[in-house]
Amino acid sequence: MVTPDGEFDGAVIVQGDTIEQLCPRAEIPADVERIESDDTIAILPGLVDTHVHINEPGRTEWEGFATATRAAAAGGYTTLIDMPLNCLPETTTVAALEAKRAAAASKCTVDWMSWGGAVDGNQQYLQPLAEAGVPGYKCFLVYPGCEGFTSIDAANLETALPLIAKTGLPLLVHAELQAPIDNAVATLSPADDPAWRKYAIYLASRPDEAEIAAIRMLLDLCRRYRFNLHIVHLSTALALPMLRDAKAEGLPLTVETCPHYLHLTAEDIADGATEFKCAPPVRSRANRDALWEGLRDGTIDLIATDHSPCPPEMKRREDGRFNVAWGGIASLSTALPVVWTEAEARGFTLTDVARWMSAAPARLAGLENQLGRLSTGIPANFVLFDTAAKTLVEPAMLHYRHPISPYMGETLHGRIVQTVLRGITVFQDGAFPSGQPGRELQRS
Repeated sequence: MVTPDGEFDGAVIVQGDTIEQLCPRAEIPADVERIESDDTIAILPGLVDTHVHINEPGRTEWEGFATATRAAAAGGYTTLIDMPLNCLPETTTVAALEAKRAAAASKCTVDWMSWGGAVDGNQQYLQPLAEAGVPGYKCFLVYPGCEGFTSIDAANLETALPLIAKTGLPLLVHAELQAPIDNAVATLSPADDPAWRKYAIYLASRPDEAEIAAIRMLLDLCRRYRFNLHIVHLSTALALPMLRDAKAEGLPLTVETCPHYLHLTAEDIADGATEFKCAPPVRSRANRDALWEGLRDGTIDLIATDHSPCPPEMKRREDGRFNVAWGGIASLSTALPVVWTEAEARGFTLTDVARWMSAAPARLAGLENQLGRLSTGIPANFVLFDTAAKTLVEPAMLHYRHPISPYMGETLHGRIVQTVLRGITVFQDGAFPSGQPGRELQRS
């Protein structure tokens, strides 16, 4: 068992939907129904993903609550926090949040919440969204890829920040600025040039400086307005010294990165392989290794998937031009083995993985009193993970709507055996035996 106090050999005892007791194997009471597992299987707290694009209502052909939550259960996740864009309407008002709640009804295999959106001109909705139950807000400093969810300009952001600070909720920011991207693109091939099949050109179009400049600006705003700042999907390790110093300064700051930045490398991405496209981009092998050091020293707090699926035709694999392909990687069913493959090789433990993928995300979403650990008196959410097994990534094990993956054909370390939500087995050995018991959560 992987607990906040460390890893030890024992049992989780469940009564109804709650963890009643954690005990060593030798002390298991005689009057309980025993479910034995192999010695290679670890019991981890149910994973929490704070960065998921479910896309429903409105774009269910991309993904939806039914498919996303099944894929999550297959990946060991028991809670998803949905991003407020890509759905229609975007979750920037209470009415849109209610539409999302209606769309999710009776469809969810695991539990969920939804972030609110902070966009140009919706400041009057920020407090009502908090009162309606969102755990925080998401904004973009660059074009997000969907017309209805605008990036927020400097003036609107400064108008919003005092209101956000007053709620005490976090602001999650896609931290790239447009000017460095525009400057880089101006030096590259024309948009219709087949040279855009080269990953090196796409990588050059999203330079490290776009992230660094955005983070520098956000840290300055955080000093001035003292809001809870969360940097999503950090891809450049060059920002780590600045973030490390900001944390030492005492700024209310958290940082996430994603499985793809911790596993994939630019050197290994073939020309035309648009299934690898995301924004910010996957960078160099040296950059990947430096991100792991950011996790080691605590500069990076958590790992979230940024699960961002789309229909196959939007990935433009037939022409392989990175500039016109959709930028997003779907990974709910593969994230834990991807992370464990790299973490184990670097001497990290399952305790580290549970902190990055369960406890810290639960804290970000205001769920730390309910989720994120194996502990008595809280919901019985956990995953059985066979650390000695291997996972071959193939379409049948992905379970999200469109089986596209940059990990296809890879053999990863570890295998999800069983996922339990409030004492109910929602995934076991490739099957979903319990229907849709998932529900919307409320922050603590």
